[in-house]
Amino acid sequence: MAFICLDLRCLFIFLICTEFSSTFSSSTEIKGASHVQTRCSTTELKPQPSTLNFLFLYKQFPENQSYILESSYAHQYSTNATHQVNPPQDFVIVDPGYLGYLYLQWQPPLALENFKECTIEYELQYRNINSERWKTIITKNLYYKDGFDLNQGIEAKIHTLLSRQCTNGSEVQSSWSEATYWTSEQGSLETKIQDMVCVYYNWQYLICSWKPGIGAHLDTNYTLFYWYEGLEHTSQCVDYIKSNGVNVGCTFPSLESSDYKDFFVCVNGSSESKPIRSSYFIFQLQNIVKPLPPDYLNLTVKNIFEINLKWSIPKGPIPAKCFIYEVVLTGDETSWMTTTIENEIHIPRTSNESQQLCFLIRSKVNIYCSEDGLWSEWSDEECWIVDGVRMKTMVFFVIPFIFVSFFILLITCLLLYKQKAVLKKIFLTKKEAFSHQETLC
Repeated sequence: MAFICLDLRCLFIFLICTEFSSTFSSSTEIKGASHVQTRCSTTELKPQPSTLNFLFLYKQFPENQSYILESSYAHQYSTNATHQVNPPQDFVIVDPGYLGYLYLQWQPPLALENFKECTIEYELQYRNINSERWKTIITKNLYYKDGFDLNQGIEAKIHTLLSRQCTNGSEVQSSWSEATYWTSEQGSLETKIQDMVCVYYNWQYLICSWKPGIGAHLDTNYTLFYWYEGLEHTSQCVDYIKSNGVNVGCTFPSLESSDYKDFFVCVNGSSESKPIRSSYFIFQLQNIVKPLPPDYLNLTVKNIFEINLKWSIPKGPIPAKCFIYEVVLTGDETSWMTTTIENEIHIPRTSNESQQLCFLIRSKVNIYCSEDGLWSEWSDEECWIVDGVRMKTMVFFVIPFIFVSFFILLITCLLLYKQKAVLKKIFLTKKEAFSHQETLC
């Protein structure tokens, strides 16, 4: 037995081991610095209760990168492994140039002759380095593809799994193989663009805008590239939005078959004064849709205690079932808000409520068609005056109208009466003259 003594206590430990005839398992794990891959064999350990010995384990302190031996009481375990498997080979993260869509690929482990009848699976875990959560995938393939934020580094690890049918009911897994990936960074963080905003208007056309980096010189200009699954290669923006000759946005062409896919965007820049740091973004286009507002509101008063409000479905390619609406009602002194997936609501009222109600409505893509979305602009306001106010308005306008109408009618009647009297007098005069003529004859 050979030991590498790292301090003076090793001699004491060596004497104890010799005294108790202790042996180390061949699978003793030595933990090294980060990024050192351990190749620990997985063994089925069988306790031997007849012999009680010291079990010694290596342990590493990361502060000084030194190794010490730590002892504890344990049963002696057999070193005869029933099953063991190696980790996958040649585990790498490959960047095909799709602005964050990376390939994780590997080769089968060595020495699989004893497991020809077994189903070999791989457990893959990966994340961006600053993320707290690992994504875990179980697969039989030798590759996996996913989108990553290239503003940060990527780390991944993988090991081999043997099914229980091949290992007498016990789960056997290899040690981990690890890989990391970083993009080459040029330029300081202050040269990156700021306040990147992308909006997919009415699910028809996409516009992205940004502000120049606070540390960028006046001669800096920016270029936008994008890619999503279905494009053969990355594409560059062809319709830039400019401010003082500098690109500060992009209007995208028609994006075919881009829904429900990761949409990768990179904005880099060029300057004769200093290098410019690239910025990377990942969008799901259906989650940044901003629809049109309803353009027609119709109020129907069934009775004094119920109002029916109905509006048109916003125009465009968004299906009617994909909308959710937010309705704001404003009274004389109060207001309240409600949401609905229908384009119609019924509003009950009490007799002592506000004498005037005004309505505003806006729309958004609901959770059945996207994970998120943007609210549209508000519709034009529609108001309804309750009967009390309407009666005051009626009194103010109708009574003068009635009074004038009555006056006109009265004058007309007087004129007609006077005209009738005149006609009667004329008729009587003519009659008398006619009678006098008959007498003369």
